[in-house]
Amino acid sequence: MAKVPAAAVAASGLIGGYGVARWTGKRQLGGVVLAAAGATAAQQWRQQAGGRVASALTVAYVAGFAGSHPLAKKVGAWPAVFGVAGAVALASWAVADRRG
Repeated sequence: MAKVPAAAVAASGLIGGYGVARWTGKRQLGGVVLAAAGATAAQQWRQQAGGRVASALTVAYVAGFAGSHPLAKKVGAWPAVFGVAGAVALASWAVADRRG
């Protein structure tokens, strides 16, 4: 079975978490999706690139989530979510996924 790259897992968590929260009206459910994908990506980052890189990418993931909120006031919700998801995915690919 092919392994899903951590970049795709992280981006899907950010996008999916927002989508679930928006479409269900339950922010906590979106948070579950966000946290599950973040934990999965962090585990992959740790296996591929070590603890320091995993910690840094996890911080980027959480910062992307937090940063999407003020960014959404300027560019709209979906563009903000897609932007931070793309940035986190690019960082993941650059420092972890292309290694392993």
